[in-house]
Order: sequence, then structure tokens, then C-alpha cells
Amino acid sequence: MEDLFIYVSNHPFLVGTFAVLLALFIRNEMGRGGSVIGVQEVVQLVNNENAVVVDVRDKSEYDQGHIVESINIPYASIDSRADELNKFKEQPIVIACKMGQHSGAAGTTLRKKGFENVSRLRGGIAEWRGQNLPVVKT
Repeated sequence: MEDLFIYVSNHPFLVGTFAVLLALFIRNEMGRGGSVIGVQEVVQLVNNENAVVVDVRDKSEYDQGHIVESINIPYASIDSRADELNKFKEQPIVIACKMGQHSGAAGTTLRKKGFENVSRLRGGIAEWRGQNLPVVKT
């Protein structure tokens, strides 16, 4: 660990450049999948702007509890099944997954397919349940 501090002090330009590039990379990757919104913002979008919630969890997880009227397209097949959402291109789309780990990549895929208004649910369904909001079981 001491060697790391010596390296940093001997190469501040190199380490600074690396830190800036890393921060820019993370910022770029996070923005690709759409903005991250909270649970209350999702409720407002669904109620006021007729937003569509796309749940990218597996079918078994989806059946255990999902947001009312959400559409289940598993993450593994989002690329091949994105055309099912074409009728919702003009509406806001919110991507929800288990804890927020797959929604960014799914959002990126949808944006590449021409969907403009894509957002991601911060914390996923775990956060939705944590806020004691209703889920439907099938």
C-alpha cells in the first residue's frame, strides 16, 4: 500500500488523467441507459403520463410479484423482443429489474432501438417493495 502512495506522488499527471477518464467513463455508461428515477417519480409518470413499466427480471421472479400492468421482457431477450414495445414509443418507458443492475443495459438496448424517453427505476423492484408499494402476483 505504501508503494501505491509513492507511485501516486511520483506520477500525479498520470494518476490524475486516469481518474478523470474513469469518472468520464462511468458518467457516460450511466447516462446511456436513461435517467435514474425514484419510486415516487415512477408513480407520477404512470399516473400522469401513462408511462409503461418494463420488468426485465426472469418470468419466475416476475410471477412472484411485479408492478401493476408492467410488461415482462426478461433481460436475456430484451434485444430480440424490443419490437413488442413499438406501440409505446411515444410514451415514457421505465425499466425495472431486481435491484437496478440490469436496467442500464436494457435501457441502452431500447435507446438504440429508437426509444427516446427511457428511464430506470432506482433500486429496482427491491426498492419498490421497500417503499411498501403494491405488487401483483401471478
